[in-house]
Amino acid sequence: MSKRNIIILSSVVVLIALIFSGIYYYQATHFNKHITINNTNVGGLTAEQALSKLEKTVSKNVVYIGNRKIYDGKDTKMGYTNKDLSEVKNLLKKQRTFFPSSKAKNYALNPSETDERQSQTAKKKLEEKLIFMNKDLKAPKDAEARLVQGKMVVTKSVNGEQYDVNRLLKDYQNKVYNSEIHLNPITKQPIKADSQTIKQEKKKLQDLRSQTVDYKLQNIPYSFKGSEVINNATISKDMKYKIDPSDIKKKLDDLNRSKSTLNKPYTFKTHSGKVISVKGGSYGWAIDIDAETKRIQQAFEKGNKSLLAYNIYGVGWNINGVGYHTTANNGIGDTYAEVSIKDQRIWIYKNGKLQVTTHVVTGTHVYNEDTPKGVWYIEYKASPSTLTGSEVGNPNYSVKVNYWAPFTTSGCGFHDAKWRKNWSNTAYIKNGSGGCVNTPPSVMKKVYDNLEQNEPVVIY
Repeated sequence: MSKRNIIILSSVVVLIALIFSGIYYYQATHFNKHITINNTNVGGLTAEQALSKLEKTVSKNVVYIGNRKIYDGKDTKMGYTNKDLSEVKNLLKKQRTFFPSSKAKNYALNPSETDERQSQTAKKKLEEKLIFMNKDLKAPKDAEARLVQGKMVVTKSVNGEQYDVNRLLKDYQNKVYNSEIHLNPITKQPIKADSQTIKQEKKKLQDLRSQTVDYKLQNIPYSFKGSEVINNATISKDMKYKIDPSDIKKKLDDLNRSKSTLNKPYTFKTHSGKVISVKGGSYGWAIDIDAETKRIQQAFEKGNKSLLAYNIYGVGWNINGVGYHTTANNGIGDTYAEVSIKDQRIWIYKNGKLQVTTHVVTGTHVYNEDTPKGVWYIEYKASPSTLTGSEVGNPNYSVKVNYWAPFTTSGCGFHDAKWRKNWSNTAYIKNGSGGCVNTPPSVMKKVYDNLEQNEPVVIY
């Protein structure tokens, strides 16, 4: 190769090297053509020039969703200063390519001096605006798993128009330092029928139907099977059951009708061995259907397998259900008082043994003041006591007694009657009491001592 050619080739190499060196230097000190910082074009600028341009920018505090302007606040300075130069240089390095690139890219850069209060105020107003707008927009409807007449049903989801406020605010936060903020119109999305949420709902409802709650009434368990008593139910978003209790209530009502004793006739064997039927008075118990239905429903919701009956009620002095814990002798037990109006006699039993029997005088028959027949209970005992009220021919009845054991809230009970002269078996027909069981003073203390509060009083 001639000396001249060598010189030419060397010159070309040097020129190419200079060109590449120039390109490298330019690329190292200037932003690529379509680079923006917070949507401000800094293409072709050095870091210093880019910062100078950013320092002059203002935030218009205008927010768009799609093409719709929904908020227009006051213009404010961005707050860029020389303190931000190092970050701008870092972005310059980050976007650098060996050869010039036309690829567009926007970088986010928070200015060093910002009006945080203004930013938060604008964010709050934006949130309020979005919530207000949502009031007039159609809400999405989630798919839902539910039990309907014992069958699993999944409803379809329906799309809505309401904005997803939380996601839009998050998008706003990422773009808060743009001069104009353009948010994508993100709407609330409903829960879909094939989502994991619906699968979980279906499983929980299936588990609910497979449960059994043993309801213990007088210590006897009665099974409430979910497959029988839970036929309509849904689950809330926080995975809590909402059960239609109507089938639980129906089963409990059936149980109450068959097992409760309040206001029902009692089968009773008298002192003579004769078996009779005596209507229920105040003695007896029943289930508070509404309260216990709620408890059984909650037992299913919590996964409890057994439940002891609690809300039992009665009437009279004791409203908690007298006789609930008594199952012997057809619910009357073996401690009771027996009163025969026909025989004008009483028998007091304790633990199945006769403690005392005596003739008595009951309510006056001709004046319709008969001692009420039925199964009652001793409401309380008092010694001494003053009985007040009214009776035929005496509207202001008041008399002192040594012993008083009422068995009805209307004022009928056992008491001594030292004023009584006629103790014959027929005295009650025309010369009886005002409804009480007059007991001879000589035996009344023994009768009183052998009576217990809440024990049955069987009158026939």
